[in-house]
Amino acid sequence: MDTIYFGLSTLAILLFLIGMRVPIGVALGVVSILGLAYVRNFKIAFSILRETPFTFAANWDLTAIPMFLLMGAIANQSGISSALFRAARLWFSALPGGLAVAANMASAGFAAACGSSLASAAAMGRLAIPEMLRAGYDKGLATGVVASAGTLSALIPPSILLVLYGVFAETSISALLIAGVIPGILTALAYVVMIIIRCKLNPSLAPPIEQQERTTLRRDRMLALRETWPLAALILGIIGGLYSGIVTPTEAGAAGAALALFIAILQRRMDSRKMIEALKEAMSVTAQIFFVGMGAVMYTRLLSLTGVSALLVDMTAGFAGDPLMIVILLSVIYLILGMFLDPLGIMLITMPVFLPVIDALGLDLVWFGIIVVKYIEIGMITPPMGMNVFVVKSVVGKEVALGTIFRGVGWFLVCEIFVMALLLSVPEITLFLPNLMQ
Repeated sequence: MDTIYFGLSTLAILLFLIGMRVPIGVALGVVSILGLAYVRNFKIAFSILRETPFTFAANWDLTAIPMFLLMGAIANQSGISSALFRAARLWFSALPGGLAVAANMASAGFAAACGSSLASAAAMGRLAIPEMLRAGYDKGLATGVVASAGTLSALIPPSILLVLYGVFAETSISALLIAGVIPGILTALAYVVMIIIRCKLNPSLAPPIEQQERTTLRRDRMLALRETWPLAALILGIIGGLYSGIVTPTEAGAAGAALALFIAILQRRMDSRKMIEALKEAMSVTAQIFFVGMGAVMYTRLLSLTGVSALLVDMTAGFAGDPLMIVILLSVIYLILGMFLDPLGIMLITMPVFLPVIDALGLDLVWFGIIVVKYIEIGMITPPMGMNVFVVKSVVGKEVALGTIFRGVGWFLVCEIFVMALLLSVPEITLFLPNLMQ
């Protein structure tokens, strides 16, 4: 068999294995080793298998991942998420759909201390959904806002997906993290506008709060806002440090984890049990990410040896004068993959295939990285396999049907259409902050 056709067939085999629920890291590893053995021989295949774990794990930039994960785990264990939701509830509950707006804004704030969409959706789901349901909110709105707003953690720094993209694309991780700020805020604001308009037009979606509670809210707002100072400190420590150039992404992760631990101890919200849980959570997720990443590195080598990467670059030569067509084509591919595959798997499977194409077209890799993460973010709430939706379902149990949650996120997907159209047509929105760093 021609090596190029063989390389293309491995893509179909890989998707088939993942569709059969084979773990992504295992599927990548098996296809890569057997493919390399076919293209070369088993000696070379096992040589690559032997060296890849060390060379991948020894990448200094990747040390940001366990540090950011540890920071998020400490922040979650120390109660930052609950303080954020309480403050957001007091400040926004007087608006139409105020509790939903509060859940959205609290999720956006928690994203700056978390980095994991699934963790954000789970944390806010436990806090916000029961309160919205008790207040008589529409079940689709209550669950849909938490599932959708949780995806902001994939974009707002610190973002694990952006760090991984920066490593594979060999582009500035600092620029990528900073570039995610405006698109993340823009997405959160689009959600807020949609919630307010819907609840204004249909008040039954979100019954207004009582006047007596409003009076209490006015007394407590400033006190609740003071309780969110740990988040402000973390944002200043991470984004401020990156933007000013004081710390690198790796140093920002370590500094953020140390700062989160110091704040938790200062507030007396961290004990040995919580610290052990935070460490276990960070180590477990880090191991999963690194395992998939090692498989992706080996698969990159297979595609290079079979000539698939060069073939795709040659195929796109005819679109060199119209890169927008390529971006639209890749957008469709990402949206389809997002319906079925794990977000981390989507990125690590597609990067070896698409990055040579984007680089050959001369498109900005920082801008494209934000677009990719946005599409992965959309996939996390897109049926039939939207992972954030299933996380929220696990939180609410039998109280809300899965179909109701998917119906709720539908309105947020409409918002994503407008946000993506804006980001695709005006790249300067994404690149504004990174350009200021130069």
